Amino acid sequence: MKSKQHLVLIFIVILFVSCNSRIKEPTRNQDMLQENILKGWNTWNNPNLLSFVKMPEGLSLRVTYRKKGGGPYWVDQAYITGANVNFQEKITPVAHAYDGSYIAMKLQWAGMKSTITAVHDGADLLILVTPDPKDSGPAKPHCLVLEAGILWNQSEGKITSKTDRMEAELNSGKIIIHSTTKPVDLRFPLPTAHLSFESDRENAFYTGKERSLEEIKAIIEREKHKFETGKDQYKELAEAYEAMQSVLSWNLFYDAQNKRAITSVSRVWNEAWGGYIIFDWDTYFAALMLSLDQKDLAYSNAIAITNSITERGFIPNVDASFGVKSFDRSQPPVGSMVCKLIYDRYQEKWFLQAVYDNLLTWNRWRDKNRNNQGFLSWGSDPHPNGMDHPNSKGAAMLESGLDNSPLFEDAGYNTKNHTLELADAGLMGLYVADCNYLSEIAHILGKEEDAKELKERSSQYGKKLMELWDDKSGIFRDKYTDRNEFSKHLAPTNFYPLIAGVATQEQAERMIKEHFMNPNEFYGDWMIPSIARNDPAFGDNSYWRGRIWAPMNFLVYMGLRNYKLPEARKVLVNKSLALLLNEWRKNRHVHENYNSVTGAGADVSNSDAFYSWGGLLGFIPLMDKGYYNK
Repeated sequence: MKSKQHLVLIFIVILFVSCNSRIKEPTRNQDMLQENILKGWNTWNNPNLLSFVKMPEGLSLRVTYRKKGGGPYWVDQAYITGANVNFQEKITPVAHAYDGSYIAMKLQWAGMKSTITAVHDGADLLILVTPDPKDSGPAKPHCLVLEAGILWNQSEGKITSKTDRMEAELNSGKIIIHSTTKPVDLRFPLPTAHLSFESDRENAFYTGKERSLEEIKAIIEREKHKFETGKDQYKELAEAYEAMQSVLSWNLFYDAQNKRAITSVSRVWNEAWGGYIIFDWDTYFAALMLSLDQKDLAYSNAIAITNSITERGFIPNVDASFGVKSFDRSQPPVGSMVCKLIYDRYQEKWFLQAVYDNLLTWNRWRDKNRNNQGFLSWGSDPHPNGMDHPNSKGAAMLESGLDNSPLFEDAGYNTKNHTLELADAGLMGLYVADCNYLSEIAHILGKEEDAKELKERSSQYGKKLMELWDDKSGIFRDKYTDRNEFSKHLAPTNFYPLIAGVATQEQAERMIKEHFMNPNEFYGDWMIPSIARNDPAFGDNSYWRGRIWAPMNFLVYMGLRNYKLPEARKVLVNKSLALLLNEWRKNRHVHENYNSVTGAGADVSNSDAFYSWGGLLGFIPLMDKGYYNK
């Protein structure tokens, strides 16, 4: 009897341990994920691309300059620069491997030009600073300074400056920092250990064993070749990959508040919000692009934004430093689609387990809180910690992600229902698709009751979405819920019902023929404008009033994939690629948005020159060519 009881007890213990292990598996994998990513030298320090940081120790070697004469002026913060920022320094990106193994940039500051290249040699960092040979520079050459310090209280240690080197004594061991030219002792009043040099000669800094300048140049050429040949696998789309990869890798940084690696929308946005800011659909799209060849970074981004879910049960529009969130509103529901696509590529079930519960909660929240007479509308809850005047029309517009779009100009706002008086065809298309993708995820995880629930909700809203079909004009249209009439405005969002797959092939063909290929509405040299070309707001050329946005192109592309529309698909793929390369070839920029008439990105100040989701314009042709799905 005792033996049987003993066996039963053992069985219970094994069962408990097994269940507990399964419960903790996603958490354990997430911890290992950050350990895998956060190691080695890279530009982890958000405000300064000239700061090369070794993780996990947090040891920073920062290249900077002091101007001779005219005051104690330094290169302080350092970002990719464009029309929307006005910094003294100008950094032009050349190349950046995701892991920091090859980084090259051009720097202009106070009359001086130089190229800065950093590479790995095993565990060591090598930095080469080369003055531009065509640039005579200022009359008095600036002082080049290498500062060393430990960031974010990441580890304990001591850094000292010697006559010809610096030494960092860390928990992980001693790191010696050398230079290939002899330092000049100028005794700058810096709070950190540093070495100083004249800036008019080529110089290299490096850790580890001693190396000559020629040896360092040879290693740099080796790493450059390795990086460059990595693009060759994409053949005729190598340049598209380069632009997309560049904007994602340069915007990769260490979020010290949450101890994680994230590819942000743009580094300047992080600093403006006190350290970091992640946006809902922006971050999901970054995760999707990264998943082409950076599995861990893709997971890190997707999990980060999914884990930002609020107590009310939605992924917020904004999640930023010091607990700041948009507690009143969410953003477009693209999370399940992105997570399912990432899973399809890598087939790791723990990732789905890590995001599933929050994605399901978010899906249920929208059904309960944004249902407007059976349709779905954008909204904003009356929350004391909401942003931008919660429970207002303006805040509800921000939930759409389309901020100042004319789509909402004529819509009323219901303060009791907390939604716009507008049944939004684009939102409903995305939501039905969200139900479908999430149902597939539930099935993979063996959650059949959830899968059934999601399929029923997909059918429910799919039927209501069909009520927004306007047979007279041949397209799905938004409808004012307080006066039962269709909106006169048309945008790429009117094609989003194709993502849900609710349209018939005949309906899809009418939408393409009568609208997508119509030069008075969406067709043109540069596509797709964020509002129809014949809309009065198109000429504003400001943000979502006429300019082209990569996420709109991508979502329309995802809809086209569900139908036999080869001509439209080819047009969108080719024009997305042309738009991306237009600014990339001219300025090495990947813009937040683009001019629908000229294709320019730098023609306005409110188009960030190096914004991550601009890379979707390159991801579209890469996906269409089969590089993502193979």
